[in-house]
Amino acid sequence: MKYWRGYIAAAIIAAITVAVTKFAEAHSVLVDMVYPYVSRLIVTTMADWSAGVDVCMWQIFAILLICAFVASVVLLIIFRWNVAQWLGWVLAGVCLVWSLHTAVYGLNNYAGPLADDIRLKVKGYNVTELTEATIYFRDQVNALAEKVERNADGSAKFPSFEEMGEKASDGYASLTYDYSYSVFAGSDAPVKKLGWADMYTSMGIAGITMPLTGEAAVNPNIPGIITPFIMCHELAHRVCIASERDANFAAFLACRANDDPAFQYSGYFAAFRYCYNALSSISTTTATNAARDIFAGLNEYVKKDLELYRDYLLENQDPTAVDFANTVNDAYINASGDESGIQSYGQVCDLLVSWHVQEIYAPAHGETEEGFNPTDRNQVDLG
Repeated sequence: MKYWRGYIAAAIIAAITVAVTKFAEAHSVLVDMVYPYVSRLIVTTMADWSAGVDVCMWQIFAILLICAFVASVVLLIIFRWNVAQWLGWVLAGVCLVWSLHTAVYGLNNYAGPLADDIRLKVKGYNVTELTEATIYFRDQVNALAEKVERNADGSAKFPSFEEMGEKASDGYASLTYDYSYSVFAGSDAPVKKLGWADMYTSMGIAGITMPLTGEAAVNPNIPGIITPFIMCHELAHRVCIASERDANFAAFLACRANDDPAFQYSGYFAAFRYCYNALSSISTTTATNAARDIFAGLNEYVKKDLELYRDYLLENQDPTAVDFANTVNDAYINASGDESGIQSYGQVCDLLVSWHVQEIYAPAHGETEEGFNPTDRNQVDLG
């Protein structure tokens, strides 16, 4: 019986975790009412605690766990422990870590979408709406390109990683206090540099957020043009916005709300790329012609930054490593409740186009809707 204790412990932990996950999936409204606030409090507390160390605490813990695993293998050989019994306790340890992740952060995947929290009406878009949104983002990125400091070759010159890491949370503070979006409240601890950067670069990984230590970390090797946006994406996860498409949209809003032109430029640059890529993927004459005309209207500075970013992706990523990382990430996102997997990153285009229609196009054409009134029976179901 003693040889099976590890497996029994693993089975009990896994069963509880699965049961809690299934409950959250079936009662998403209840989860949305309570869990995100508790989760955000825990992650924020951990973020403030881990902010006292410049390096990523979770990477230190990872090294310690690897060392403990290797030491256990050595002891297994020396003392001739029962292999089956040893594997049972290793499995129990893995299940325990996954269970803690689910309890602290994972159930945010079953909370309501970000659009509900910021009163954004999201619907399917047509080619015309996508084209108009892409033109808007192009015009904004063209204007902001002139405000960003430039190197001698014309490429954008951004502040140091440390400076951007300190400023990254400013956009979320503005969204929280100036726009009254409490969903963006959280720690203002700076973004950290992701250790083992060269390895992550080859895998195409730009950033990682570890909820158990409250750390948002970004790969320091990625180009400056995208660094502010990635920082804000990882901070979105730190305020417990779990969905990748929602984190991308939150990053755009945070960059836009930041008073630093570098962040604004990076945010609109990313938004333009998502919408332009979506438009370019539509195989119709109308969409193809629209994408061609939009690209032709880009500022030369923007074209330069797009070229440098493309070169970075081509020159620094290992196809095999990228495929492996994408497979792991896709499996994680699927296991977290999002069946779209890594495709969810690009789904931010739905939000960007809906935001443009609601916040830019409609007001410009006198189509603003009546504001929300909690006492209006037509807007609130008082039953």
